[in-house]
Amino acid sequence: MRTYRELFRIPEFLPLFTTVSVQVAAQTATGLALGTLVYAATGSPLLSALAMFGPSLAQLAGALTLLSAADRLPPRATLTGLALLFALGTGVQAVPGMPLWAAFAVLLALGVASSLGGGVRYGLLNEILPQRGFLLGRSVLNMSSGTMQIVGFALGGVLVTALSARGTLLVGAGLYLVAAALARFGLTARPPRATGRASVRKTWRTNALLWSSAPRRSVYLALWVPNGLVVGCESLYIAYAPGHAGLLFACGAVGMLAGDTLVGRFVPGRWRARLGAPLRLLLAAPYLLFALNPGLPVAAVAVVLASVGFSASLLLQERLMALTPTELSGQALGLSSSGMLAMQGVGAALAGSIAQVTSPGTGMAVVAALSLAVTVALAPGLRTGRGQEPAGRLQGSGSSRTKETKETTTS
Repeated sequence: MRTYRELFRIPEFLPLFTTVSVQVAAQTATGLALGTLVYAATGSPLLSALAMFGPSLAQLAGALTLLSAADRLPPRATLTGLALLFALGTGVQAVPGMPLWAAFAVLLALGVASSLGGGVRYGLLNEILPQRGFLLGRSVLNMSSGTMQIVGFALGGVLVTALSARGTLLVGAGLYLVAAALARFGLTARPPRATGRASVRKTWRTNALLWSSAPRRSVYLALWVPNGLVVGCESLYIAYAPGHAGLLFACGAVGMLAGDTLVGRFVPGRWRARLGAPLRLLLAAPYLLFALNPGLPVAAVAVVLASVGFSASLLLQERLMALTPTELSGQALGLSSSGMLAMQGVGAALAGSIAQVTSPGTGMAVVAALSLAVTVALAPGLRTGRGQEPAGRLQGSGSSRTKETKETTTS
């Protein structure tokens, strides 16, 4: 599968694409509103960074407790329920007089719940697309996310000015309700991919099994750490340029959209392995310029270039799926997503802490240098040939696990 026409001919892809797009728009608009609200109330770069990216850190708790449900719950009902939960939580955050600690408590609860959403969403994508269509489908979802981040940050910036931050949160809650309706009435009712009851114990056992292979560990670490540290740079946009943070976020989305379009649609398979390492380096290198506190035009160009490097994640996710049995794809992708988002929370906390005692530009440059160091350290384990382990080896890794059964229905 190499064309967008073929992709959108698959019946369930369009409603999944639309649902994800609306949720991303809601998330970006409400994240900008909440970050602005917290920064106006506290003047703290650390707290404003955590307001936008702290929920990502809470995904770690969900990854350790909830992920076994990603393959053991019906996808349509789960995605619908999670969208409704986010609508409720976002509406609660808009209540006037909400204490700061209560707003952060709601954020953390939503972060834990969202760890399940990534596994369900991308496990369903892997289920409805043919094997060779996953990279193209995932790139299109990433492209949609980039586009809707541009829309969401632009919409959020306008709404914060026109309605106030709390009004923007209410608009975001409405968008989550739209996403719930799209999931409920657009997706086909499918049974779970795996049998058995979800539990914390199953989550731990399968996570340990996924982590037990050196090739998968290298892929997971490369997906999580460099990416998360660079998002720490992004979390300081509000502190670096309070009046133009929305522009910088939109520039990042433009770069990410360009990278995902090129890698997902136009880069031939024989070039993908060669491009992985340069893209991972590109992800962080431009942020070193922020040590010089550049003006807005230079900062915007640096952000666009760096964000092209996020497309390296597509190549790593494709490799991860080659190493994972289909009946565990939901949990494997959920672990990937939750770990990545958790490290984004760590990156935001680290960058915010450095900026608190130095400056936003220094914080961005230091965290970018750490991202580059991690990328270089992980390079040997990601070389072509060392990351290709048959997926079937996961099933034969010992007697601690019984083989799970995948059930599917036609759409």
